[in-house]
Amino acid sequence: MNPGPVLLLWALALLATVASQEYENRMESHIDRSVPWIHTFRQGFNFQCPHGEVLVALQSVFSEKEGSDRLWAFECQQTPTTLGHPTECWWDDTNRAGMEWSSTCGNNGLVAGVMSKYFEPVLDREWSFYCCRYSRRCPYSCWKSLEVPGQYREEGEFVIPGYGYFIRGAQTTFDGVLRDRQWKYIVCRMTDFDCEFENL
Repeated sequence: MNPGPVLLLWALALLATVASQEYENRMESHIDRSVPWIHTFRQGFNFQCPHGEVLVALQSVFSEKEGSDRLWAFECQQTPTTLGHPTECWWDDTNRAGMEWSSTCGNNGLVAGVMSKYFEPVLDREWSFYCCRYSRRCPYSCWKSLEVPGQYREEGEFVIPGYGYFIRGAQTTFDGVLRDRQWKYIVCRMTDFDCEFENL
């Protein structure tokens, strides 16, 4: 028996495996592995801050080769004692993949978590915020951040400007050609006293 064809097939299979591994390494070389990403590409996730904490920072990185998806990392922080403890928490409205979306936590709530599911046919995600209300505190001095990321497909990062500022929601646009989103985060301060206004 001539071992030539068998040896050739084995060598080709080995070469294909090595080439595939090199491709995967090059493809993911721009991803910072020291960041605590909460999921892998194309995977759904459900992230909630510990009780009494809210979202204060977000980071994401885009990969066209991974289904035009982003990896996400979130950071939470304890709320000031003047805010008290959360009196109720809930999941807010969910957007539809491939659509623009704007969501602000109702009942004067603050964002304390994020849930997302990836949809392969659209190459986009659905999103929902986990909101927590703190007694009858009310938002004031609200504003929207600049677009995050600054350009589609760039790395995105947003951090609240200081202690005592809170993310209450976001407005996002979706580019159907580039298959990516830009976000404007809705940031407010909160009163140290109860007030009568709701759904601000």
